[in-house]
Amino acid sequence: MKQFCIITIFLFISLSLSAQSYSPCYTEFMAKGNAAYNQGKYSEAKTYYAKAKQCVGGNPTEAQRKINSCDAKLKAQQEAAEAKRKAEQEAAEAKRKAEAEAARQRAIDEAKSRGYEYITVNGVTFKMVYVQGGTFTMGCTSEQGGDCYGGEKPSHQVTLSDYWIGETEVTQALWEAVMGSNPSRFKGDNRPVENVSWDDCQEFIRKLNALTGKTFALPTEAQWEYAARGGNKSRHCKYAGSNSIGDVAWYWDNSGSSTHPVKGKQSNELGLYDMSGNVWEWCEDWYGSYSSSSQTNPTGPSSGSGRVLRGGSWDYDARICRVSRRNYDTPGNRYLFLGFRLSLVR
Repeated sequence: MKQFCIITIFLFISLSLSAQSYSPCYTEFMAKGNAAYNQGKYSEAKTYYAKAKQCVGGNPTEAQRKINSCDAKLKAQQEAAEAKRKAEQEAAEAKRKAEAEAARQRAIDEAKSRGYEYITVNGVTFKMVYVQGGTFTMGCTSEQGGDCYGGEKPSHQVTLSDYWIGETEVTQALWEAVMGSNPSRFKGDNRPVENVSWDDCQEFIRKLNALTGKTFALPTEAQWEYAARGGNKSRHCKYAGSNSIGDVAWYWDNSGSSTHPVKGKQSNELGLYDMSGNVWEWCEDWYGSYSSSSQTNPTGPSSGSGRVLRGGSWDYDARICRVSRRNYDTPGNRYLFLGFRLSLVR
């Protein structure tokens, strides 16, 4: 009987403790907090739990535990929202880039179908001509007859990818639009810029690329010769577009000892002007001896002392203005017969 009484008293005390009640203030705010929490309204729930924690006759430890749980939920929500925002931002940027690339490719395709593209820089417009790639024989070919020099041999097969090349030599107007000055001796907006070194051309191209967002360069020697020969439309002429130099070139016999405005003579098969005569044109390559082996998109030797020059000029005779004739000079040299034209590979 005594043991039974002790057990009864113990159970009574336990039940009394478990049935402990809290103040109405605490109970009300905890109930509101739990309701908001269950609805995922964690900021609102946290506010109620914080009020419950301040109530007299409550359980501040339990209220704090609930607050901590709200903080964890809010942090998880913020992280999820940030991840979603970032994913949406990345998706939007990817879509923008894809649309821009598609538009760029459409413009390229349209320009290719036309065969040319006009580009305007600081009010000066110039034309780039599309050159469809192909395979050709570079160097001393049969139409050159006995005029070839040793540097043009041996002839060899070269395969080139598509590219673009300037319709004309870079004019003084375009040079001044990009560089803000004009170094030429024979002044005239539509005359080719001259008295520029290979190094000067690189500085011009860097500035032009910054202005246009495109990637211009000097043509490689192979690109230059393929274009001068007329690309895949070639009629295999000795000069750029004709076997009669007077049709297509300003050279020693007809120049009057000066340059002339571009497009003053007939174009070649690709619609390119002055690739024979007017001014020598710098190419990207270092000068080096030819090899008889076939090549694809050659860029010349990896080093050297002179950069390639092509096309002859107003100050040279007909033999020097042939499409296969090669020359070179030190990259820093400037002369009244040195100019260039642009290439563009997309």
